[in-house]
Amino acid sequence: MKSRALGATGVRLPEVMLGTWGLSGDAYGAVTEAEQDRVIERAYRLGIRGFDVADSYAHGGMEERLGKRLADKSDSFIVTKIGTDRTASPVKRFDRGFLLAQVDACLERQERDVLDCVLLHNPSAAALQRGEATDAMKELVDTGKLKHWGVSVGSAAIGEAALDQDAPILMLAHNAFMDRDLAILRERVIEKRTGVLARSVLSHGLLCGQWPPHKEFPATDHRSARWTPDELRRRTGQLEALRALIGDDVLTMRSSALRYVLADPQISAMVIGPRDCTQLDQLVRESGRGAPYLDEQRLKRFANRLMDVGVTR
Repeated sequence: MKSRALGATGVRLPEVMLGTWGLSGDAYGAVTEAEQDRVIERAYRLGIRGFDVADSYAHGGMEERLGKRLADKSDSFIVTKIGTDRTASPVKRFDRGFLLAQVDACLERQERDVLDCVLLHNPSAAALQRGEATDAMKELVDTGKLKHWGVSVGSAAIGEAALDQDAPILMLAHNAFMDRDLAILRERVIEKRTGVLARSVLSHGLLCGQWPPHKEFPATDHRSARWTPDELRRRTGQLEALRALIGDDVLTMRSSALRYVLADPQISAMVIGPRDCTQLDQLVRESGRGAPYLDEQRLKRFANRLMDVGVTR
């Protein structure tokens, strides 16, 4: 698996990371502990070294599992997101005392002396502008509890606020149908040599192109509340645009969506979220084996098709 620089951090990561939100059972329904272990082990054998988790996934259980399964794998790199307090309202907290306590809890769950990377988990722009949260992260790096820090952002405006605070790493939603945030931030990201981790690369499964227009989700699946039936029908109808990227060894919509992300040189790594080993193998195989992931002609054709089907990015 090809590796890329994580901005100016000095870290190089294989370009595909394992995300664990879906694997935790919080997002799409239950996953057995045995399957969680198999996916983590299989991901490592396939060359994945980056693992994305939040301290809130499975109430900390997913973080504990990664800590145990990766304990003897010194080249693994766990990206941990903090800032969620499910006992409070609102649930997002970014005061210094809470963040310091969360990091201590993460160290204990992962059974490590120092954390690889901690991201503030979807703070508001105001929370970042106050500086308390980012100062706490810098302090934790200085005291040796973290190697690296950054911010998982929910919009370009929040990304701007993170860059104003010199966040060395950003995580943001980025996919073939939604790349506006990175487009807005690109110039500053290049200037600051910021590492960029892409999440939601398949838009929660939508960009696989396998859903009928009237797809329904169980109540335990977060997608049941994400789109209205009309909106889902509209979105599935727009997926035809992805066919403009198919050709040569790009055989499916899913592959074209994955390679669209990897074709962007500003992406340090993309986060995939398989729930079993079969899905993991498919995603890794369809991501390709290196550049060029998509040629310029197909990318231009795709941009035109997006306009034709009414996608505004």
